[in-house]
Amino acid sequence: MTHNLTIVDHPLVQHKLTLMRKVETSTAEFRQLLREISQLLAFEITRDLPMTETEIQTPIQTMQAPVLDGKKLALISILRAGNGLLDGVLDLIPSARVGFVGLYRDEETLKPVEYYFKAPSNLENRRVIAVDPMLATGNSSVAAIDKLKEAGAKDIDFLCLLAAPEGVARMQEAHPDVRIVTAAVDERLNENGYIIPGLGDAGDRMFGTK
Repeated sequence: MTHNLTIVDHPLVQHKLTLMRKVETSTAEFRQLLREISQLLAFEITRDLPMTETEIQTPIQTMQAPVLDGKKLALISILRAGNGLLDGVLDLIPSARVGFVGLYRDEETLKPVEYYFKAPSNLENRRVIAVDPMLATGNSSVAAIDKLKEAGAKDIDFLCLLAAPEGVARMQEAHPDVRIVTAAVDERLNENGYIIPGLGDAGDRMFGTK
């Protein structure tokens, strides 16, 4: 296992990922599968959230029971495809604060271009989870983490559905303190910067665009 990289090999995660890879999977099915798999990945990435205890009353008696501690999580969607993961994680953690980093990839240079940034307050005191289905070249992800650190974030995880070895290496070089959680690391990138074998363009498949 590479440093700060977690591959979630749960059977349900791997089964749903296979269905998402299939070219015949419809937009509606793809969107639903992404929502389901994001919840399963969220279980892994939130495994070590800090806890405290509070006194509650059950139907039988009072007791000290565990609850989440500290400021609410900040979920940061890297637009546009990040919204597919965001929806599923929010189903699991509905009280989380939400922010957005708008980036698109210049198809000639493969470099990220920023067009929007809006993040919750007090990022320095929050656990931050950045979400984007694909970690391909890693350029957009690195740029998004750069912006979050500039905004004060110190405790950052990166959640993606699929990664390429090149993207993992790029992220680990630029941000070795950021943990990457993904369902799979594929073989490589092709000459156009797409993950091989991959599942195509996650945003296009989720929103039905070309």
